[in-house]
Amino acid sequence: MSISTIVALLVSFSLFVGSVVTSTDNYLIFVSISSAVLVIGGTLACSFLSYEVRYVLLALKLIFKVMAAPQVGRNVLKSEVGRIIKWAYSMQKNGVQALEQEAKKAAQGDKFIKFGLEMVISGYTGEEIRGILDTTIETTYQRNCVLVVILKYMSGAAPAFGMIGTLVGLIIMLANMGGDPASLGAGLAVALLTTLYGVIFARMIFTPIATKLQQREDIVRFRNYLVAEGLVLLADNKNPRFIQDRMNSYLDPAIHFDIDEMKK
Repeated sequence: MSISTIVALLVSFSLFVGSVVTSTDNYLIFVSISSAVLVIGGTLACSFLSYEVRYVLLALKLIFKVMAAPQVGRNVLKSEVGRIIKWAYSMQKNGVQALEQEAKKAAQGDKFIKFGLEMVISGYTGEEIRGILDTTIETTYQRNCVLVVILKYMSGAAPAFGMIGTLVGLIIMLANMGGDPASLGAGLAVALLTTLYGVIFARMIFTPIATKLQQREDIVRFRNYLVAEGLVLLADNKNPRFIQDRMNSYLDPAIHFDIDEMKK
């Protein structure tokens, strides 16, 4: 679970609720079912119109998945270097067949590494593995980013429908100006609520979530390129220390892997 994400979400909504509570005793003026239906319904309708239903539904599921902890962190990147180096030592002692058991383990949780290990075991050259894995990384990244694009589209659609609702409310209010003047203020307040809802959904839900998911996909892609480099070096039978230096060149110096510490 991503504690920082949950805390940030709670704080952002708490600030909004707090500003309401400290400003008025009439909290119900901020509640409008029709405004919420227009913003949410309009955003979803346009999303389904613009994208295939399956992808929109997957994008909506991501709103809840963002609460989960990220797959790749700084320590994970360092451990990936150590794992590749461990395999390099195993290959030096027992040959490429020593990787077969590791491929079976990876099959249970990491299909990317399993795919790469199987190519190393099959005798592919480093350049052949690099070409195939680079294609795999980029196509996977582009596929996953489609959902991020949909969420960003929703972040633009929500304020637009908020403005539509406000314009509708203003037109109705102006058409009734010949009636009771006291009702104008209340009518204007309701008209503005749709804009408020649109901005809340866009800036407090869709945009932050899309940005975080984009960052996570970028990190996963970086990790995959790091692992791919290690697998290419394994296929080329490079020595463990060269693999360490080559893979460390991808990382922040603060998390460089040290073979000498592994041997202690």
